[in-house]
Amino acid sequence: MQSSMIGSIRARRRAAAAVAVLGLLAAATPLPAQQKTGPGVPAADSLTWNGITLYGVIDIGVQYDTHMAPFTPYRPAASGNIVRSNSHQSAFGLTPSNMGQSRIGLQGNEALTDDLSAIFQVETFFNPQSGELADSLRSLTENNGKAVKDQSVGVDGSSAGQLLQTAYLGLKSRRFGTLTFGRQQALVAEGMVRYDPNQLASAFGLLGASNTYAGAGSSEDNRLDSTAKYALRLGEHLHLAGLYKFNGSTGSARTAVQGNVGGSVGALSIDGYYSQVNSSITGSSLSAAQVATLPAGYALGKSLLGTVSDNTTYALMGLYPLGRLKLFAGYENITWTNPRHPLEAGFGNIGGYVLAYVSNTAYNERKIGNVYWSGLRYAVSQPLELSAGYYRVHQAGFGTGALAGCSSAASSKCSGDLQAVSLAADYRFNVHFDAYLGATYSKASGGLASGFLYTDNINPTLGGRYKF
Repeated sequence: MQSSMIGSIRARRRAAAAVAVLGLLAAATPLPAQQKTGPGVPAADSLTWNGITLYGVIDIGVQYDTHMAPFTPYRPAASGNIVRSNSHQSAFGLTPSNMGQSRIGLQGNEALTDDLSAIFQVETFFNPQSGELADSLRSLTENNGKAVKDQSVGVDGSSAGQLLQTAYLGLKSRRFGTLTFGRQQALVAEGMVRYDPNQLASAFGLLGASNTYAGAGSSEDNRLDSTAKYALRLGEHLHLAGLYKFNGSTGSARTAVQGNVGGSVGALSIDGYYSQVNSSITGSSLSAAQVATLPAGYALGKSLLGTVSDNTTYALMGLYPLGRLKLFAGYENITWTNPRHPLEAGFGNIGGYVLAYVSNTAYNERKIGNVYWSGLRYAVSQPLELSAGYYRVHQAGFGTGALAGCSSAASSKCSGDLQAVSLAADYRFNVHFDAYLGATYSKASGGLASGFLYTDNINPTLGGRYKF
């Protein structure tokens, strides 16, 4: 059964690769790309032919971490950027996608009527320092069965070696809004790109370094398969959006619903978000004991432990410009509970990975996390912009018995905090190339530092980014 599943996955990848190659031959370039960090290349400088645009970003730099595991060639950021449970040494080397994900993509806009257009977007994420496709889940499987001292950076995420990280088709109307179908960025993640002072940069700030919070409880959920997304602007000051994730079956397991309402009052922009993700998966590496008892037929390089939960999220985010200065603030509340629809061992996850072991009872007592952030961006001059941010995650204790009410690092169920402060400077030589310098200091305490060898890290980073 597993061999047929792997064969099917390989066949789909080969078909997708053929489609991508044909697209590159038929087209030559894209619209201003919806880049993760800041505006895309202006239409006049883009590679666009007959409404089809080819675009890309290559972002690479050098980074030093005081407390980190060795960098991985697979995770999109290579580094963990903030202190992690397996941070056991200092690390120095090349890191990709520090300001935004390195990618190449195609997007198109074909007018059907005066008001209606057909649109699409496909894009591939890659790591320029290693030449690998971005694959967070492989960064986890590389640590399967290893002691902490032998581990490299391993962090869960929505990039799992897929040929296409984004792939959608839809219709766009000025009057009736935009409706798209496919694999798309979730609404909460879209909001954080706009309202994080560091625009979800992985090297600068907690939100981009983690992606758990952009994913409304799981970093695998900041992009979702099989979604329908609708967005509508009502006049100049109000907009709304909705997203639904299908599961291809009956029932609500592996479905998601998200909503967004936002608007502006004078210069102030504010957005509210709701998210419900059912049977959400958080992946982690297998222990040595789990590797020793791995069932026959499971490939070690494709097997993970999956913690399954139902995640409910509310968030409020705002932005206020004052001339050259922009002020940002946001709040997010996430509740994790045991899933109403548990998953079984052997469940196929994104990228062809398999949950060899599953935990459906991690939250017998619900877990509540509160995320706060504030910051600013300041345009010193036309090419130079500075950013600064403060972030705090507070986890309420959810232990029972002897752990009830605990606030120490004795258990991951005790209350705890993760805090980060970031500073960065970005110098844009022109619309295609910019250079950046900055750092994030992070510190964990209480339950959010349980099992950690070190509880803080700072990651000075210098790099450059080319966009076309």
